[in-house]
Amino acid sequence: MKKSYLYSLASVALIAALASCKSKVATSEKTGLAYNKQEYGGFEVNKKFRRGPGPGLVEIEGGVFVMGGSAINVSGQELSNYNHKRETTVSSFYMDETEVSNTNWLEYLNWIRTNYPEDYEYYYNETPDTLVWRRPLSYNEPYVDNYLRHPAYQDYPVVGVNWEQAERYCAWRTDRVNELLLRERGYMTSYRDMNGGAKGAATTTAAARPTEPFNTDIYLNGQYDDKGKRAMKDLNPSNAAAGTGKNTATRNVRLEDGILKQPYRLPTEAEWEYAALGLIGNTQYENINENKIYPWNGLGLSSAKKSTRGLILANFKRTKGDYMGVGGSLNDKGGLTVAVRSYMPNDFGLYNMAGNVNEWVADVYRTNTFEAADAFNPYRGNYYKDKKIADALTGKVEKDKYNRPVLTDATSYKKQTWAEKQAAASQPAPAVNTYADQRGYRDKENELYGEITLVTDKSRVYKGGSWDDQALWLNPATRRFLSQDESTADIGFRCAMTMLGASEIRSTGKPQFKNKPQKAFRSGK
Repeated sequence: MKKSYLYSLASVALIAALASCKSKVATSEKTGLAYNKQEYGGFEVNKKFRRGPGPGLVEIEGGVFVMGGSAINVSGQELSNYNHKRETTVSSFYMDETEVSNTNWLEYLNWIRTNYPEDYEYYYNETPDTLVWRRPLSYNEPYVDNYLRHPAYQDYPVVGVNWEQAERYCAWRTDRVNELLLRERGYMTSYRDMNGGAKGAATTTAAARPTEPFNTDIYLNGQYDDKGKRAMKDLNPSNAAAGTGKNTATRNVRLEDGILKQPYRLPTEAEWEYAALGLIGNTQYENINENKIYPWNGLGLSSAKKSTRGLILANFKRTKGDYMGVGGSLNDKGGLTVAVRSYMPNDFGLYNMAGNVNEWVADVYRTNTFEAADAFNPYRGNYYKDKKIADALTGKVEKDKYNRPVLTDATSYKKQTWAEKQAAASQPAPAVNTYADQRGYRDKENELYGEITLVTDKSRVYKGGSWDDQALWLNPATRRFLSQDESTADIGFRCAMTMLGASEIRSTGKPQFKNKPQKAFRSGK
């Protein structure tokens, strides 16, 4: 009797807790109106959102660090190759575990060939420049012919890709990942249904295939109509059938639903340097126990572990002519590049943040960025961009032939009034962007190009050192530049993604302030 009485109490407590949770989740604490209910206006709130990385990414918990801090005992002329020391804070973000490989890039090319079989220009423009392997006094023709496509190099980092191609790859990857999420979860027509249904099904009639490729921005703007079997219900009361109250309308997934991933992009220079150092492994109670010169601990370039003692920890050349060590006892085991999962990852779990290939980052190169850059998420770009509006009344954006939004230079530094927006839509775009952001504001280096500098607005930073560099460039603080439309055999890239919400990734076991739950509102009582 006593035992069943305890069970009853537990059941009552559980029901009360569930009711309390339901009340907290479903009701506005400011108006008392219920969320996610058609009869209350259909305002939808997702209280079950759980963030997570997209495919290939790992979590990087941000924090404060000294950008340029790994440049130990560096002075004089050498300092121009390093970031100047400055205290910087980086938000938490996601980053690719590895560099983008040849297979990853061939997947991109295959998509282009499949979806645009007659657009030879598109395919050609996205093909890496394999001629980067050619050198006047070196026999590298086998790499010209084989490096990108032969399976022997399928897991090796893609090279011959310029900064602009890397940016376009990031945008393409964003759309493929988000399209997969929507189709696999039934919010859009599934890939299976588009290709004739399940194997062995009674019918093999394929659903109508979309006439244009999926684009995340176009979809979110309501300009891509494809509803799947589990499409989101539209709770707008105006969609209910007259006299019945029933609503069978569906809608596209919205940003507010928390389903779609943030865009893949190139990391900023600050993010890249922070991630490469991986100081989280040396931190305890906000104290950094040991600084680093490289992505690993210690002053040396070789492993101190018994099983791998003496092996070089990254793919670089030890001297001007030593690329891989002595035959029979190869050291870094890579004459040129090596597979993207080689050596030991750093404390964030990232591979090859030193050596193998240099990596593009998002920033425009300037020697004195440190003098003006923000201390929080520093970044130097060019201009702010807006989506070009095709219809100012409906908000529809203009699309290019690949179903991507057309981007134009921003024409205002703040939100325009409705009247200003309508007027601007009927006017031609200004010939010169008068609202360049401060990252390119009154920059004189462009005027001196070819006289005292080779730096322009197209100069982009790359970092990390490569198979063709000596140890100096393995230091995460080092930085170099190349024009964004040029490529080499020793520059590749990896992608990053913004992390939204709280900065702390894991709170379990860490002290937290306890907040009172929202009080339930009961109307008429």
